[in-house]
Amino acid sequence: MVALGAHFLLIPPLLSILGAAQYMMQDAALLSYLDQRFLSLEKRLEKCNRDMLGYVQEFQQFSRTVLARLAGLNTGKAEVQSQVENLLTRVQQAQRDLDYLGSVTDSNACVEVHEDLLEQQLLEEAEEKKRLKLMLNASCDQVLAGIRSLKVVKKTGGKHGSWMKDPGKKHAKIYLLSGSVNNVILEFANIMTFMENNQTLKARRVPLPLPWEGTGHVIYQGFLFYHRHGSLNEIIKFNIQRRSVADQMLLPGAGRIPAYQLSPQTKIDLAVDEQGLWALHAEPETGGNLVITKISPVTMAVEHSWDTPCSSRDAEAAFMACNTLHVVYNSPSGGSSRIQCVYDVLDALNAYTNPGLHFPKRQGGHSTVHYNPKEKQLFAWGDGSQIIYKLHTEKKV
Repeated sequence: MVALGAHFLLIPPLLSILGAAQYMMQDAALLSYLDQRFLSLEKRLEKCNRDMLGYVQEFQQFSRTVLARLAGLNTGKAEVQSQVENLLTRVQQAQRDLDYLGSVTDSNACVEVHEDLLEQQLLEEAEEKKRLKLMLNASCDQVLAGIRSLKVVKKTGGKHGSWMKDPGKKHAKIYLLSGSVNNVILEFANIMTFMENNQTLKARRVPLPLPWEGTGHVIYQGFLFYHRHGSLNEIIKFNIQRRSVADQMLLPGAGRIPAYQLSPQTKIDLAVDEQGLWALHAEPETGGNLVITKISPVTMAVEHSWDTPCSSRDAEAAFMACNTLHVVYNSPSGGSSRIQCVYDVLDALNAYTNPGLHFPKRQGGHSTVHYNPKEKQLFAWGDGSQIIYKLHTEKKV
């Protein structure tokens, strides 16, 4: 009986223990379930973060691509605009040609239409010539009749280089740009300082952020205009006083072949005359003949272009004077330089060769020949020598 009583006394604690164990098992299962749910949520959050990071990286890459393309479009804007304008001109010319071809196959009435079209075309050409004269302020009534004398001012530098004054400024400063690839301008107070033996010590050195290519650069109205080294046809406008790039442009069609066969280092030759800034270059499409482009020095925009009959073959240099291109020729082995092709942009029908214009008393070639409209002289660089040529002009007939 005692044992039976003790057995009944043990039953409640055992039941209590069993109940607690059951609750613990239920709690453990709940904790395991919660743990699994949390793990699942953490994995989903991790995947979400990875996806979001991927989207951010894709968007950044897309943004870089768009910005790069926009930059490329902005860089080529000037060239594309010029090419579109040129294409429009050619389409208009082609339309006129088609009208003409259609007119010659029709009746007499069509002949009258063709005559009207021809008259209209002549009127348009006259208007265009009038517009060009107004644009160029065509007050030049002189033509080059001869090269009277020369003066070798100095011999400094290598085979290639250029030197000049700024015809757009009143000061007497001399600028020296040595070499066909360089990035330093030497500025002298006047020509006497330039002629001194220790002239480089007295020069003001003006470094360029972008180097030049060739020897076809000019200084005009306080700015250096030059062909940027390493580019096909980019022209830089550099403010000499502030030592900063003021503007740049792309010259359509230029830079693919040398402007002059005997000066292959120069692809674009810039020039200044009484009417302002010009660019000279050769194109394969013209058979290597020179192309003249009038450029606004303020806006760096193309104002007009002319294809000339002047060949770049055996040419060593050229210059503009009074709206007229003068091309300097020589022999590949070196000899007497001569002006053999002259082209007036306002009187293109009278382009001619003139073998009588020889450079006096000198054998050898020129790296550059630049006209100074203020002094009516040529500033030339020949085999390391800086030369001045005085010009003889006559009134146009």
